[in-house]
Amino acid sequence: MQVAAELQHTHHHQDTPMCRQIQLTITDHTLSQTTAVAADGASDKLDGEDLFIPPLNFAMVDNGIFRSGFPEPANFSFLQTLGLRSIIYLCPEPYPEANMEFLKSNGIKLYHFGIEGHKEPFVNIPEDTIREALKVVLDVRNHPVIIHCKRGKHRTGCLVGCYRKLQKWCLSSVFDEYQRFAAAKARVSDQSLD
Repeated sequence: MQVAAELQHTHHHQDTPMCRQIQLTITDHTLSQTTAVAADGASDKLDGEDLFIPPLNFAMVDNGIFRSGFPEPANFSFLQTLGLRSIIYLCPEPYPEANMEFLKSNGIKLYHFGIEGHKEPFVNIPEDTIREALKVVLDVRNHPVIIHCKRGKHRTGCLVGCYRKLQKWCLSSVFDEYQRFAAAKARVSDQSLD
């Protein structure tokens, strides 16, 4: 379930904001429906494309660098607000046609690094693949860029962790950030950044 918020200003004399009305949007992906809940508790069904819904596990990593889970068509309006130049896709599967059309129509370049997702521990991500993906992240000509895998947890977390190491973060902070996104499924093998 995802929640998006939309702010609406209520103006008083001379265009000064008096209060803000917040509209929450709750998306239940299992039911394929979107419900808007206004501040007064009233709710309406809304078309998901008209809302700004971030992808699963969306977060800002640094100026011009974002991370998330796999973007669905309902997330495209939100992604347009970021003015993306590039997407780093870390899964081996081909990018879906709807996503390719979104990239094409918005002039976004896709960098596809097919890293297998492994459920068992002690399976390492290839260093050369991470190195090539880091080159894309570090090149500001690719910014704004979003890094994503399926859920925005392990593969994305490993790449972001390597980026953090280049930023001279201490390892405990790198691991803390990784675990915030990976939750209880943090893999010991993914936490070897030396």
